[in-house]
Amino acid sequence: MTLKWWAVLVAAVSLTACVTANLVAGIGAGGQIPLVVNLFALTVAGTAVVLAVVAALHDRLDDRISALTEFLVARLDEIDDHTGDRNTGFVEGYLLNQGRPATVVPLGRPGRGAAER
Repeated sequence: MTLKWWAVLVAAVSLTACVTANLVAGIGAGGQIPLVVNLFALTVAGTAVVLAVVAALHDRLDDRISALTEFLVARLDEIDDHTGDRNTGFVEGYLLNQGRPATVVPLGRPGRGAAER
């Protein structure tokens, strides 16, 4: 069961318990349930309702982000298939015209590791 449904269940149980206790106390000996008990039950129910709404909004947002991600991946794959790799031939031709193999130049200065920074 997800968080949303747990929150709905807690709200329903809390409100049912509050109403039932007030009815039993009102019908029985004519007494009243203490105000603290009623406020606690209503606070629990209100908090659970807010939590259920937030959980539902989170689920909707997560679904939208997933759909957007899938659309973006599909679109990027389509663009990649359409364009191909046109620069490969240019780079290889350029390197062949230079007459020497390309060397790899490190970005950082030699002798400095990550631990020394």
